[in-house]
Formats: sequence, structure tokens, C-alpha cells
Amino acid sequence: MKSKNLIQLPDGYLNRTPIVQFILLSLLFPLWAVAASLNDILITQFKHVFELSDFASAFVQSAFYGGYFFVAIPASMVIKKTNYKIGIIVGLLFYIAGCTLFYPASEMATYTMFLFALFSIAIGLGFLETAANTYSSMIGPRQYATLRLNISQTFYPIGSISGILLGKYLVFQEGASLEARMATMSPKEAHAFGLEMLQHTLEPYKYIIFVLIAIVVLFVLTKFPSCKPVVQKEKVSGKSPNLLQTLKYLAGIKDFRKGIAAEFLYVGMQVTVWSFTIRLALDLNPDINERVASNFMVFSFSAFFIGKFIANFLITRFNSSKILVIYSIIGAATLAYVSFVPNMTAVYGAVAVSMLFGPCWATIYAETLNSVKDKQYTALAGAILVMSIVGAAVVPAIQGFASDLFGSMQLSFLIPMVCFIYVGFHFFGKMKKNTTIVHGDEAVLKKAQ
Repeated sequence: MKSKNLIQLPDGYLNRTPIVQFILLSLLFPLWAVAASLNDILITQFKHVFELSDFASAFVQSAFYGGYFFVAIPASMVIKKTNYKIGIIVGLLFYIAGCTLFYPASEMATYTMFLFALFSIAIGLGFLETAANTYSSMIGPRQYATLRLNISQTFYPIGSISGILLGKYLVFQEGASLEARMATMSPKEAHAFGLEMLQHTLEPYKYIIFVLIAIVVLFVLTKFPSCKPVVQKEKVSGKSPNLLQTLKYLAGIKDFRKGIAAEFLYVGMQVTVWSFTIRLALDLNPDINERVASNFMVFSFSAFFIGKFIANFLITRFNSSKILVIYSIIGAATLAYVSFVPNMTAVYGAVAVSMLFGPCWATIYAETLNSVKDKQYTALAGAILVMSIVGAAVVPAIQGFASDLFGSMQLSFLIPMVCFIYVGFHFFGKMKKNTTIVHGDEAVLKKAQ
């Protein structure tokens, strides 16, 4: 029986993974996925209701993921002073508060107020991701950290699909597309119709609030291990490193810096592909409406879900860096196809590339975090990795600008293609480095023999 006892090791990892706590922790991943996928619905809805350019409509993602950037370090400070569980509960409470802001936003009917509500939700999600991503990698044996995070991330597409379905049936309406209907209206009629459509944006968030309340209760009632490195308490000086010291230490780690850039571009690529897939379908086939076009996002998240399972299988058998290199080559080629083939098969290409996103976030996150050898810096390192999610605030805006500049939504998909190429180069460098280390160790061993 003693072997079944949960033991925390000095580096913060555990001797085994507590299953109930790990499942509950993994359930957080679809919760922020719901909010993120609803943004893809809102971008399409707001573009026509508020008569926005592609660049301006991308501000939905800028407001949302900008919140992650600003809250990640404060969230890490809260986690450092308390524990991961408290960070998660705080995040859930902010998430609930942000959802309730859709009530006044739908009444005020201004784009700015909706962006503020999304920013508020993102503050909560920043706490959740800062805590949950690092916690998932820590809550068990160290050698399975990347696999654990990939398993938790497998729950993400379930939330994404749920968010799209909520948007499809509660936000989008039957009939012709918004653009087609509003084109036949007078300015006064179009304004009244737009206000009516904005009321529908509130509906999904009503249901989300009830789910969040239930999850908060479960976390309050469940006991969780701390997973905090003992070394923090055993420093000779008796003090933990301050923010400036931690940033200086992390900045000196080359693999960490490159990992941050890879995460920034990967998240930006993922979000921008998902943000504009519905728009791409509407552009290539004007005869369909938003409800029909949203089916392509259901297909995308289903492909992402399948891709997660395939990635989990491959990562247990092959080098993760090699997998990411191969995925990046195929992904960049697929996005080139999306950019240049002028028919609906391009939309299916955008769907297919979601399968290749499967291992990216979790693998980049876990391996970049693992480059931090001194685990007293783990909490802030995890926060900075979450801050790199701000790529999702930047890259969609760049793609929206490119779409306006080129006058082509299709050609703008060259932007995420470039991002995938960088991810491939990053992991190609890691693969070469790992090969060099292995060969060097073999040479040393032969010499010793």
C-alpha cells in the first residue's frame, strides 16, 4: 500500500499521477476552448453588424488574447504566493465575471463594449492557462510531463466543437447570410436588424456561466497536491528570486527564448486559421450562409481532436521534435494550397491543417518549460509561455490587414504558412541538437570502453 501513496519529489513532480485531480484539471482545457472558438463566430457576426474591415474584425482576437498577455505575470505571482488551485479558482471567477458583461454589452450594442467583455474573459483564462498548463505537466512523474500535457490538451477540441455548435445554433440564424440580408435593407432597417442580431450573442454565455459555477464548486471541494519545488524553501539566503532576477535567468536560456518565439507564432497561426475559415468559405461560396459555413469549424475542431490522439500515439514512440518537423512541412504545404487554389477544396485544406496542430502547443510548451533546469523559476517561466499566446492577438490582425491589402482572404493564408515554417525550423534545430548530444555520448562511452 505504501507504493500507492502520493509522494511529491523535491523538484515538484509526483511519484504518480492522481487520476481524479488530473481529470478535473483536464476539464479546464475545454472550458477556455469554448470561449476561444466563440470568437470565430463573433468575428463573422461583428464584421457585418458593425460594418468592419477584416483588420478591424480581427480586434476580437486582439482584445481576447491581449488579456492573456497582461495577466500572465500577475497570475504567476498569485500562484507563487499561494498554489495552482487558488490560481485556477481565481481564473474561473474572472471568467464568470467576463461572461456576465455580455448582458450590458448586448444592450449597449457597441463594438468597444463587446471587446471589453472579451478582454475580461481573457483575464480569467490567463489565470487558468498559466496555472493549468504548468500544473498538468507537473502533476505526476517528470518523464511523462509532455505526454500528460498532450492528454490534457486532447480535451481542448471538445470545448472548441461545443463553442462552434453554441454559436451556430444560438448566434447565427437561418436564412440567407447576414451580408446578403443587410444589403437589401435601408440604413434604418439594417441598424434595427443589427441590434436584433447582437442580442443573440448573449445566449451562449448564459449556459457557460452555469457550467463554470459547477466547476468552481468541484475545485473548492477537491484536495490537490501543491507540486511546488522544495528548492524554493531551501535557498541558503532564505529568499526566492525576484521578478528581475528570474527574467534575467530565463533570458539567458537560448532554448527558452526560441521556444517563446515558436509558441508565439504557433498560437497566432492556429487562431488566425480558425478565425478566418468561416470567412474563407463565405468568400469562395457566396450561396451559403453563416450557419452552413460554421460546419467547417466543426470539421476543423474534429480534425484537431483526431490529430491530438494521433500525436499522443506518435509521441510515445518517436522523437517529438522529429514529429513536429514533419508536421510543419506538411502544414506549410497545405496552407500554400489554401492560399492559391481558387475553389472550395481550399476550405477543406484549412480544415485538414487543424489535424496538424495536434501536438504543437503542448509539445512546444512542455519542452520549452523543460529547458528551465532550475525549477524555482518554473512558475514565472510558465507565465511567460502563456504570455506568448499574445501571438493570437497579433497574427490574426496581420492576416486581416493582409486580406484588406491584397483584396483576397485566400492570399492572406500565406501569413500562417510562414508561421508554420518557423515552427519547423525551431524543431529541426532541436532535432539536430539532440542527435549531436546522443552521438557525443556514444563517442564518450566507446572511448571509456
